[in-house]
Amino acid sequence: MYNRFAGGPDRALRLLERSLAEPGNASSADVVWVAEVDGRVAGAMAGFPVDEAVARSAAFLRLALRSAPPWRWPKALMLYWAGARAAPSPPSPSFYVDALATDPALRRRGAASALLEEAERQAGRRGLPAVALDTTVGNSEARALYARAEFEELAYRPAARGLPGFVALVKRLR
Repeated sequence: MYNRFAGGPDRALRLLERSLAEPGNASSADVVWVAEVDGRVAGAMAGFPVDEAVARSAAFLRLALRSAPPWRWPKALMLYWAGARAAPSPPSPSFYVDALATDPALRRRGAASALLEEAERQAGRRGLPAVALDTTVGNSEARALYARAEFEELAYRPAARGLPGFVALVKRLR
């Protein structure tokens, strides 16, 4: 999705690097955790309380538009608005995992599970009763991981506006 939003993989990486350095957005260093396997970065997760989602997403959009040529703005804005409506809204209050990715070469080594456990710790530290996230309907590997981690599928949105269908998942903490 970052590739489509930024206009290609190189632009997406540059945007993510800038976003890490700028506090308060949806992928700034203050909300990103990294998992390592054998001393290598195996996965990363961005997460924050649901109540911060609108402000953090808007801050990310402002950062992206500042670094994009004006002719890319309409497509970026279209993807931003379509993306905001594509996935079911996560329940508040909860800790929202906005992004979780693993290196394909290091999958099935516990990185994603460790990051989900960190999301639970972050929710607990903040007194939030649940962890929420979403994924595409067709991402069977992620959905299987979330099922093993005791996430419940709560809502679905069909594919629309060139975006895939999404499923919202929640894990209520004990």
